[in-house]
Amino acid sequence: MIQGIRTVIYHVKDLALSKEWYTRLLGKPPYFDESFYVGFNVEGFELGLQPDVSGAYFENNTVAYWGVADAVTTYQYLLANNCIENEPIRNVGEGILLGTVIDPAGNVLGIIQNPHFKYTPPTL
Repeated sequence: MIQGIRTVIYHVKDLALSKEWYTRLLGKPPYFDESFYVGFNVEGFELGLQPDVSGAYFENNTVAYWGVADAVTTYQYLLANNCIENEPIRNVGEGILLGTVIDPAGNVLGIIQNPHFKYTPPTL
């Protein structure tokens, strides 16, 4: 069954610009870097960037919420790094904070601080 987010793919107009921006944001280069797809390993999950070659640009059609330790600080960081406010951070109950910004490529990027969900890596 569903085990959590594994990959989120954003369609981007400018792959090089998006790759550079996400490299700065994540603090590391992509693990997969081709003209048709760029993939980042983000703590065991994948962020994929795919150039929009069809001519139909589907911005803002998907929201993936990425877990963060401090939603307010992360949100301010994103706004200070070329994102546009979309939905401000709000408490949706039980200590869960979430909000969204628009990244430089026009995608909705969601962040969530959820004290009830802890990522536990599998043991081998």
